[in-house]
Amino acid sequence: MTAIPLTAASVAAAAGGAVVAGDPRQIFDGVSIDTRTVRRGELFIAIRGERFDGAEFAAAAIEAGADGVLVPRGWPGSGSRSGSSGSATLSGERKHVAVIEVADTTIALQSLGRAIRRESGAKVVAITGSAGKTTTKEVTSELLSARYRVTRNRGNFNNHIGLPLSLIELRQRPEIAVVELGMNHAGEISTLVRIAEPEVRVWTNVGEAHLGFFASLDAIADAKAEILEAARPSDLLIANGDDPRITARTGAFAGRVITFGIDRDTDVRASSIVDRGIEGVSARVTTARGSAEVTTPLVGRGNLANVLAAIAVALEFDVPLPDIAARVSTLHPASHRGEIVRLANGVTVIDDSYNANPTATRRAIEVLAGSRATRRFAVIGEMLELGLHADNLHAEVGRAAANAALDGLIAVGGPAARVLADAAVRAGMAAASVRYCATSDEAASAAAATLRAGDLLLVKGSRGIKTDRVVDRLKSEWGG
Repeated sequence: MTAIPLTAASVAAAAGGAVVAGDPRQIFDGVSIDTRTVRRGELFIAIRGERFDGAEFAAAAIEAGADGVLVPRGWPGSGSRSGSSGSATLSGERKHVAVIEVADTTIALQSLGRAIRRESGAKVVAITGSAGKTTTKEVTSELLSARYRVTRNRGNFNNHIGLPLSLIELRQRPEIAVVELGMNHAGEISTLVRIAEPEVRVWTNVGEAHLGFFASLDAIADAKAEILEAARPSDLLIANGDDPRITARTGAFAGRVITFGIDRDTDVRASSIVDRGIEGVSARVTTARGSAEVTTPLVGRGNLANVLAAIAVALEFDVPLPDIAARVSTLHPASHRGEIVRLANGVTVIDDSYNANPTATRRAIEVLAGSRATRRFAVIGEMLELGLHADNLHAEVGRAAANAALDGLIAVGGPAARVLADAAVRAGMAAASVRYCATSDEAASAAAATLRAGDLLLVKGSRGIKTDRVVDRLKSEWGG
């Protein structure tokens, strides 16, 4: 199928702007918002951020090979159609560069993403939740790939900039696009829904992530509930039926609702669950289209819930249940999101270092507790963006570590991490087996000095704490 051409004229029309220099017929190979990675033939979109103004780098993007720039009206380098002013000062081979002026470059990017999303004809599946968005996105994409051409947003391109950049990739006309919607303030999901216009929405859970920006968990649930907005009667919501904050809000959805869960009677439900520790989880999955025995290498019940959400999506797109079960058995975690790393010296690491919130961290500790390892250790990094709730929530995680009877705990970060360590000791862990480190580099040294063959180590923490350095250090020392 022919890709959607990205011309200066079509971009200007979608973005509500005008081509003020260069050829309106100029075709771009892609878009970029970063002069460090812009490639020859691309359109550079000059986004204004809190600490930078992309318009200041537009000329550099042109010199780097961009065939066009999208800039605010009045950009000094725009010149005229005849090539006077800024563009005329470029070298001869760069005089063809198209300049598109708009009122607001961020809104223009969003409008362009939405326009291409509409023209592509792709169905869009949008996923939100406090935890598990990326895993659910990856699993959903894998299951749908059994029958369709599927694309997904790169990494965690899930905000008001990353999402439209991902939607622009729909110019290759996939049949289905699976995207995640992130937020840390009210109103953000609403914006993303109106950009993506999803036919299928998935709401995984409500947890304490970003609680520092909200008054309560209910306020977080209200912000996540923006996933329900602007729905058409034909749209579908796939919702976690085990989460009471979700079920209390799904009545506002204008379309159909399918539920998934473990503990309650839901439309897609797991029962007879066997937790196999670091080897994954097995369960019987019951749906309106039959039942199947499912085994996934992804660890823990939290990941099982993510898999159930993905199964619900795949069934709605008529992927056969046997094909779903077969693909679930071959899943692999995304990088630093529950990866099992077996080091050459006999130590096994659960690398869940990409990010952390209290709910997800407690679930990871449960996986650690259920293992058959000789000794079980955890490096837990501070969980950020919890505001005034930070001390209480870190103390809860410390108590969970003690209740899991871990053989050792290293808490990493600022004062809240120290609270976590102290709470673990007060809850019964021996003081000698609990250590506080200010940095992940210190924690890596401490872990390397402690671990031996047969040990199992969980590494988890917020991205800002950089607990992935612990895993990288152990790999470099012992191979993995």
